[in-house]
Amino acid sequence: MGFKIGWFSTGRDEQASVLLEDTCKAIEERRVENLAISFVFCNRERGEGKESDEFIDLVNRKGIPLILLSSKKFRPDLRKKALKEKNESLLENWRILYDREIMKRIKRYPFRIIFLAGYMLILGPEFCRNYPVFNLHPAAPGGPRGTWQEVIWQLIEKKAKNTGLMIHRVTPELDSGPAITFCLFSIRGKRFDPLWDSFEKKLKKQGIEAIKAKEGENEPLFAAIREEQKKREFPLIISTLNLLSQGEINPGKITSPRRIEL
Repeated sequence: MGFKIGWFSTGRDEQASVLLEDTCKAIEERRVENLAISFVFCNRERGEGKESDEFIDLVNRKGIPLILLSSKKFRPDLRKKALKEKNESLLENWRILYDREIMKRIKRYPFRIIFLAGYMLILGPEFCRNYPVFNLHPAAPGGPRGTWQEVIWQLIEKKAKNTGLMIHRVTPELDSGPAITFCLFSIRGKRFDPLWDSFEKKLKKQGIEAIKAKEGENEPLFAAIREEQKKREFPLIISTLNLLSQGEINPGKITSPRRIEL
């Protein structure tokens, strides 16, 4: 039967498709043993974004069962009210209702774990209690929280020397669950030092917010850090899924995280 997983993604950027396609290829080529993707869940429907449409097309080409449930269209009255009023209680209520609808739809599929790769919603306590869920996060254990964009800006603002990636158990508190695997890499040295120097010069003239607004993800130091992250995302996913599918990591009993050299 194999080690079956559910794959969750918002499909909001090209990397979401790259990670799924590369994982499927690794399974087909038996570079990861005893693993199968039971279904893919996406919280966007067709027409909500070019990248997510391409992601949906990819899943269909692979012949993987696909579940679509637009978070944007689900109880929009409740969601808009919660966001407008910045009411955490209302937002939590919306999240519980949405999660329950997901749970109804995925229960027909067999799976051991759920894996999040670019899934942009927080999962609520009820969902996390019911399933072992693991997430790819673009920082080392103890590092910055948030999206990869937020993480990189935090690294730059803190003048970090090292960073990494981790795969961790998902809890209701954002990016705070225990890591099962991680990797580390330097953002200093021959390649990075000139980029840091250039950034510091701009910083003195413009300030961080002006740089973000003017250059954003195209800022050379930012782009270089993101490139190093992307290089390691797929190898870390495959290494971790191999450890899980071979029984070397018990998804229900996490002890200390394993460092993967990449």
